[in-house]
Amino acid sequence: MTSPTPSPQLETKIEILDLRHFNARQLRPLLEEQAQVWKKRLRWNYEASTELLLKYLDQQILPGFVALLRGRILGYCFCVYEGNKAVIGDIYVLAEAPSRLAVTHTLIRHLLEVLEASPEIDRIESQLLLFEEGQISPAFTSSGFTIYPRLFLECDLPATPIPTPSHDILATANLDLIPWSPNLYQASAELIHASYIGHLDSDINDQYRSLHGSLRFLHNIVRFPGCGIFDPEASWLLRDRATNALAAVILCSRVAPDVAHVTQLCIAGPYRGYGLGKFLLQHTMSRLPSGHYRALTLTVSEANEPALRLYTSAGFHQRLRFEALVLDKTVHPERFKIPTQAEPATEGSGLFAAFSRKKATPARN
Repeated sequence: MTSPTPSPQLETKIEILDLRHFNARQLRPLLEEQAQVWKKRLRWNYEASTELLLKYLDQQILPGFVALLRGRILGYCFCVYEGNKAVIGDIYVLAEAPSRLAVTHTLIRHLLEVLEASPEIDRIESQLLLFEEGQISPAFTSSGFTIYPRLFLECDLPATPIPTPSHDILATANLDLIPWSPNLYQASAELIHASYIGHLDSDINDQYRSLHGSLRFLHNIVRFPGCGIFDPEASWLLRDRATNALAAVILCSRVAPDVAHVTQLCIAGPYRGYGLGKFLLQHTMSRLPSGHYRALTLTVSEANEPALRLYTSAGFHQRLRFEALVLDKTVHPERFKIPTQAEPATEGSGLFAAFSRKKATPARN
């Protein structure tokens, strides 16, 4: 499949301008429509993320583009920088825009051209949940991106409480169940990092590959509303009674008044095989209705078959199939201008240079 393009007549009328030329007031109607799509398609209240994004727009620090037709804003896209990595945060075009998908692909091409030509950037990632499989991937595969199919799953929670799982498994594994605490921030990041060594998801999100990245990942979950409002009362850990080492963690956020989202569930290698993932998931689900939750959602890589079996057995079903998109320039350095140790990265030019000195990180996970 090739990327759609606007008709020649329309293409000559569409303008693609720097996102920094626009303020929150101008883009608010577009973002409010996008928030309604998040609510309808994924049951997420996206208002907090919208307000945060509007704040950054007024500060004029987000790299991206806006598509206009006869002066009317049709759509936008933006990315954020994390060191030598760019994360494409979002792309959205008005539902009633002419040749909507073609305009979307035009925005993507403009953003990718800048990022691919930037020697400071050696990796590009994105997970755009509002696009189903195949809608936008042609624009990325033509640039050498690797596509990872992922699933958005949901489980409706009954009005009556779900039975709390037996704690016998904890006695067998010599573990204690403890609630989330900010005091466990560092230990939780260490657990997340160790759990994803060699895991498929570390190819999708390279934050898992280092402790520093895992701390950043955890910081984004707990402090930023991009993946909902963190709910410490719905987040739990398992700790080894003998060593005090963390064995497992489940973290949840509130994405709507009655919907929670699992942002992380991982088990340390030595503790796998006891059924701890099932226990944590069941324990969390048994406690959610008391907090007025009516549904629980999560995302999982389609190739992660053990996790998918766990979620299916717990009553989750697929709501959306989407794609994670990754480009590692270092894999094909001949295609890109990648600085070497003998050739240090320069400050850059053009759009990237303008933004590289002013970075924002309202990253979504």
